[in-house]
Amino acid sequence: MPEQSPEQSPFDLAEGDPFGPHTLPYGVFSTADAPDRRRIGVRYGSRVLDLSALPGALPSVVPAPHGELLAAATLNPLLAAGRPVWQQVRATVRTALTDPAHRTAVAPLLHPLDGVTLHLPFEVADYVDFYSSEHHATNVGKIFRPNGAALPPNWKHLPIGYHGRAGTVVVSGTPVVRPNGQRKTPEDTAPVFGPSTRLDIEAEVGFIVGTPSALHETVGLAGFRDHVFGVCLVNDWSARDIQAWEYVPLGPFLGKSFATSVSAWITPLDAFDASRTPPPARDTAPLPYLDDAAAEPGGIDLRIEVAHNGEVISRPPFAAMYWTAAQQLAHMTVNGASLRTGDLYASGTVSGPEPDQLGCLLELTQGKGPYLQDGDEITLTAWAPGPDGSRIGLGEVTGRVLPAREVPAGGPA
Repeated sequence: MPEQSPEQSPFDLAEGDPFGPHTLPYGVFSTADAPDRRRIGVRYGSRVLDLSALPGALPSVVPAPHGELLAAATLNPLLAAGRPVWQQVRATVRTALTDPAHRTAVAPLLHPLDGVTLHLPFEVADYVDFYSSEHHATNVGKIFRPNGAALPPNWKHLPIGYHGRAGTVVVSGTPVVRPNGQRKTPEDTAPVFGPSTRLDIEAEVGFIVGTPSALHETVGLAGFRDHVFGVCLVNDWSARDIQAWEYVPLGPFLGKSFATSVSAWITPLDAFDASRTPPPARDTAPLPYLDDAAAEPGGIDLRIEVAHNGEVISRPPFAAMYWTAAQQLAHMTVNGASLRTGDLYASGTVSGPEPDQLGCLLELTQGKGPYLQDGDEITLTAWAPGPDGSRIGLGEVTGRVLPAREVPAGGPA
């Protein structure tokens, strides 16, 4: 990220900074002098604007009802307030940061990013993970079914997904403990128990639901903007050996549920207006509730980088995803399932057509490994084109692998 010189004003960002006035992502932070007090903030360059203090600093700019939302210790009340309020608050924050008349009042509310502690920014209600990259699904299918069809017969008719575990969604920087579980190779006569030996990553993009829906109410493609508040990066850690033994016939369980890392920053959906792009051409017509031919472009031109111990190993392009986030939301609710404020759903592994665009080690190594070792660190970063040549940044997702914990004989205590 561009560095800011010591004498530069915090309001004057370096050219190309991806966290400028067109981005303004939301997070939750605390400071060393008040570690138990969590506050909503907006990232601006290498600073965090304390939104809880903004109404007091600019009472004529921040409406009283908005002040109550910004005083919360989590983003959930703001998420639940709905899109008109999201837009109003975003406009207020941009005015506070860009109008020179407000600099004197706002400057004391800007905390250096390296001087705060970042927390999980919202309370996760439900978590759903999809499988929406044709390149990823094809690559995995060829690895697992070399003599069969790479894609299952339903793949181009619906966005395949599964329910994950909301309680193990963790914020970037949280260590990931290698999971224990059962595993069985084709050569084994019986399953064995122990730490996963094929620990993997999945570079994904997540979408956070703000406005809920009622049970039995279907949310169509046109409802995407009204219900989805923002976007974040996701690393859905995966134990491939545990997953391979357990997933038939019901799908992923312990091989996925031990940790899902998300960014500490949620970039508003509206920040990506300039980077919306049509999805890839489809050779199978979707059913009417998924038909987005007349809808706004459903893709987002996000450029992701995956770094392993500081070295970039892949650059997956999110624009290559077959199924869009709007289609995923429509499919997720078409049976009448309700949305809740704080629902998180993720795209599934993002992979492109080139060898350096693959979003997991399973693909990058053709299933042969090596997989993650204890002490390894994975960092995901991403940006999208913004208006007037700007960049829209997503907060990074970092996690370091810790050794598995010993399980006592006879099972956990």
